[in-house]
Amino acid sequence: MFKSVRTFIGAKNFEESRGFYIDLGFTEIQLSSNLSVFKINNKLSFYLQKAYVKDWIDNSMLFLEVEDIEKYLSEIKGKNLTQKYSKVRLSEIVDNDWGREFFLHDPSGILWHIGCFV
Repeated sequence: MFKSVRTFIGAKNFEESRGFYIDLGFTEIQLSSNLSVFKINNKLSFYLQKAYVKDWIDNSMLFLEVEDIEKYLSEIKGKNLTQKYSKVRLSEIVDNDWGREFFLHDPSGILWHIGCFV
């Protein structure tokens, strides 16, 4: 019955954020000049819109579950996103009671939790 659930996230600089997500490995499908859907693995996706509301962006978080957290962190580090995008931040892996995760902030400040459960 259900096929997907997709969140909408905003962008302070829409073009920069589009480039970031493409560099991160997502495929973009541009829906209009103000809205794109980004997909990865043909099953996970979200909408990026040309809209910036500081309180909304500052409180936006997404969790991306991965199978091999060390491999994916290494892959992201290899893309040099923190050098290419001045506002992008990337953490090391943190061990929690429930699993492991690291954090990636996009150019607008959207916080991605990237992790795996035990």
